[in-house]
Amino acid sequence: MWRLIVCVWFAASGLALDNLYSHPRLIALSPTHHKWMNTTQVHGLMRDGQRFRDITDIQELLYGCSQTLSKFPTTVSQQAIVNPLLKQVSQEAPRAMLTNLTRFHNRYYNGDWGRQSSEFIYTLVRNMFPQVNVTRFQHRFPQASVIARVEGNENNGEIVVVSAHQDSINQQDPQNGRAPGADDDGSDTVAIFEALRVLATSSLKLQRMVELHWYAGEEGGLLGSADVVQAYASKSVIADLHLDMVGVPAQPPAVGIVTDYTDPDASKLVRALASAYTDLPTRDFQCGYACSDHASWHEAGVRSAIPFESQFIDYNTNIHSAQDTLNTVDFTHLLKYVRIALGFVVEVAGVHSS
Repeated sequence: MWRLIVCVWFAASGLALDNLYSHPRLIALSPTHHKWMNTTQVHGLMRDGQRFRDITDIQELLYGCSQTLSKFPTTVSQQAIVNPLLKQVSQEAPRAMLTNLTRFHNRYYNGDWGRQSSEFIYTLVRNMFPQVNVTRFQHRFPQASVIARVEGNENNGEIVVVSAHQDSINQQDPQNGRAPGADDDGSDTVAIFEALRVLATSSLKLQRMVELHWYAGEEGGLLGSADVVQAYASKSVIADLHLDMVGVPAQPPAVGIVTDYTDPDASKLVRALASAYTDLPTRDFQCGYACSDHASWHEAGVRSAIPFESQFIDYNTNIHSAQDTLNTVDFTHLLKYVRIALGFVVEVAGVHSS
């Protein structure tokens, strides 16, 4: 069995927890359109459905980061190892976790419900794996990110990331509105937890280190992932597979492959994994600027890919509202993305030969 470690990192030296919006924030509405905004203006962007990045603390990431891309698999070759893992995938843990996660009034990153919900994830990991030393990645705002690390047996300095964001908002009232966030982004929070559960209970030994990341503050402009990526600037991250909404399929069902702000080779591998391990076709589409946390890795020169729940970015009209509830989530569909994630881990992290 792998040794799991849940780690805490700090995004910058001297980072202190404070009121995130006590001073204006530098908001990017596009790669070239930046504007200083206060809380009311940022919440106004959310109400309008405007995607944005908060780049106040990450300008070094945007302008100073690059990494050399390593050789990367684009075809499926490890079916004999992955298929036994897939037999262990179950709805039980994801359903139970999502039931509890959606009971929080919302998971707004800059409030106490967001802090409590991140504590819930931290505590669940600790209780599921009592041998794990559980800590948190603290940000300037109350909600913490959580990182679970599976140690590799070779190439231990190289990291493969599988990620999701944990926060939720009601776009009409981000701070106080009811936002169960079952699909956005509870579905992915529980999907990568199920991937971790399967990996942790297997005897598989991987070559590279694998980390499962639950990011805080995605709805605030990719805040949590930006902090984590900046903290990882000196680390060797091979790739990030990011999940954001995997619980509500369109008709006809398909795995949506985001083609902008992603890596072509990583996306090619995801298409192959979907073909090998699910019964769904893939459909390419563009998600736009600041679509989700994969963009933070992409900006830093790390390969990233994001398989989406459907071929239509706005298909689920319940998100960011009180109607994004547990009963709208299709767990059979959700588990197909757990299968993709497990395949991605095995293909990219590699398998220890002995």
